[in-house]
Amino acid sequence: MNLDSIEATALDAHRAGGEALLRHFRRIETIETKAEDYANLITIADRESEAAIIRTILAQFPEHGILAEESGKTDRIEGGAPTRWIIDPLDGTTNYAHGLPIYSISIAVEHEGAIVHGSVSIPPWDELFVARRGGGATRNGGPIHVSKNPTLQTCLMITGFPYDRRERADRYLGFWKGFMMRTHGVRRLGSAALDLCYVAAGVFDGYYEESLNPWDWAAGALLVREAGGVVTDYAGRPFEVHMKQCCASNGLIHGEMLGVLQTAAPFS
Repeated sequence: MNLDSIEATALDAHRAGGEALLRHFRRIETIETKAEDYANLITIADRESEAAIIRTILAQFPEHGILAEESGKTDRIEGGAPTRWIIDPLDGTTNYAHGLPIYSISIAVEHEGAIVHGSVSIPPWDELFVARRGGGATRNGGPIHVSKNPTLQTCLMITGFPYDRRERADRYLGFWKGFMMRTHGVRRLGSAALDLCYVAAGVFDGYYEESLNPWDWAAGALLVREAGGVVTDYAGRPFEVHMKQCCASNGLIHGEMLGVLQTAAPFS
């Protein structure tokens, strides 16, 4: 496949989605919730961004499949397309809905079961992260690499709290405490894609979260790996797009991270 054409279309899609998000930012009048979950929000900006992204992609690749957060799965050919775009049109909706400029757009391209291209844009910060399978990772065109911190004691961690946090609060707070006691600190920004970008760029040394969907981390996982990092589930199994758990690191601290994840919280 032609990754140059894929990348050009992805960047056009980021611009189209970003324009929708910036147009509505701090102008949202109605905030909805999904499935009667008051913590899982959706706005007109999510929908308009996704529509603009999908329209841009299908104008160039009408035969490709789509897996997007708001509209679900669309296969363009019978039996499923070999190439599929995995899209989160607004990762960080809660931040966005409250006027906090920490949110992103995530677009990954899966070909025959493997993620071959990933890109994440942060519209309010004018940052764009891009990775190709086997081709490295960049931020605004310059190469990025994971950190070189060799031990948790010198690390800054990032995480997220899944939407089932009310039912599993003890588990998630157990992880937080486990890392808080062993590192320089733990942060929570509210966008999994952005979190993974900053692991790839060496700002954070490790990231963990669970109850994830493919659109949350498909692009970010490729960015981390192409920047020299490691991405597994909590048992240490290599990344697959439908995994629900993510442990991403610079590689040097990965074993320590897995140890905390496997012992610091109740398995409820």
